[in-house]
Amino acid sequence: MSEQFDVIVIGAGPGGYVAAIRAAQLGLKTACIDAALGKDDKPALGGTCLRVGCIPSKALLDSSRQFHNLTHMFADHGISAEKPKMDVGTMIGRKDKIVKQFTGGIAMLFKANKVTPFYGFGTLHKGNLVKVKQHDGSEVELKAANVILAAGSDSIELPFAKFDGERIVDNVGGLDFDKVPKRLGVIGAGVIGLELGSVWNRLGSEVTILEALPEFLAAADADIAKAAAKEFKKQGLDIKLGAKVGKAEVKKDGVHLTYNDGKADHKLVVDKLLVAVGRRAATKGLLAEGTEVKLDERGMVEVDEHNHTGVDGVWAIGDCVRGPMLAHKATEEGIAVAELIAGLPGHVNLDTVPWVIYTEPEIAWVGKTEKQCKDEGIPVRTGSFPFAAIGRAVAMNEPAGLVKVIAHAETDRIVGMHLVGANVSELVHSGVIAMEFNGAADDLARICFAHPTLSEAVHEAAMSVDKRAIHKAN
Repeated sequence: MSEQFDVIVIGAGPGGYVAAIRAAQLGLKTACIDAALGKDDKPALGGTCLRVGCIPSKALLDSSRQFHNLTHMFADHGISAEKPKMDVGTMIGRKDKIVKQFTGGIAMLFKANKVTPFYGFGTLHKGNLVKVKQHDGSEVELKAANVILAAGSDSIELPFAKFDGERIVDNVGGLDFDKVPKRLGVIGAGVIGLELGSVWNRLGSEVTILEALPEFLAAADADIAKAAAKEFKKQGLDIKLGAKVGKAEVKKDGVHLTYNDGKADHKLVVDKLLVAVGRRAATKGLLAEGTEVKLDERGMVEVDEHNHTGVDGVWAIGDCVRGPMLAHKATEEGIAVAELIAGLPGHVNLDTVPWVIYTEPEIAWVGKTEKQCKDEGIPVRTGSFPFAAIGRAVAMNEPAGLVKVIAHAETDRIVGMHLVGANVSELVHSGVIAMEFNGAADDLARICFAHPTLSEAVHEAAMSVDKRAIHKAN
């Protein structure tokens, strides 16, 4: 006999676990199913983001940044240290400890909110019946008026570069090297490739990133991408654009790559190869026959603007549906769906979801790029301001980068904000909030920003839209 719930969530990533907690807060009897195991082979809630993505990568980025600052920047402050070295094992151990702390924290939140966890692989059947194959091989059946699919995503594997967990790895393996590879190859100059490439580059690895597209960071604004590329080159990241990899062979002396740059074939030998060419919805095995839930050609669950599948009581959120594959987007969808199920308003504005790449300098943006506006026929005015003219940035020894504001030429409403520089992951939310309230560039320009702060660059960039920035020639 099936155990009855009001809401069943399949997946305990940043979308699923939040949806489960919010549903429980609203008085709904809730279950959450997750199949993931931690390094100790025990259930570990939190999804890719918490276990092998956002959180552990930021831990390594911070550790490697501390080391890089010690070896490259502290001397400018009058701080010196003799023969500093990085203990990779301690660094990885710190990362694992942080992950365990947060996965355990979600389990505690489930208990506090009376969410019932089930550990195993969940499959949706007709009639909102969910069968869970648990890790001990047993199966349980659950049923609910509402089921939220939050299956997340998996790394895309290239047919000629299969993951072996040792020489050829995905983001999971890239977080767990036991020593700094002398030569690291990365296929893909996206978020994962740049972040993990930066980690190991800072620790002394020779990093070569092969990107098939002819443009660097095509999703970002061109001015921001150009500024970021300049800084990465200074740091020693060798980013080759238009480089299409056709072969990867594991040999005794390393991984032998063959790639073509549009002119000729080239060879590259690396000790480790990180494949970071994107992610795909993890919907394999999620749906049994007869559910009538539809998947698109990319394996994503089809949903409407409210994340409903069209099948009564079945919803889907996060990486397994349309929109950016970002943890915070999944979280907001989880909250919105839980509230819709409870009869409350629920809404997510996909046009104001911020993007962040946690490299050094950081890259962040919200809204449209200048090129997108041009392609869509949107008349715009732009304003930008460099961190090199910001007192706080120079005092921090972080003068690289800029803020760019894009406003509609007729209404002055902000349609995009793009940043590269120190701590811009925090500054981008000025743009997010302004856009959510349909704010204009002039609104930001007339707000008082504290001095000295990095956020003054946002203020001056907004003023620059109307050619009235103070600390640069307009």
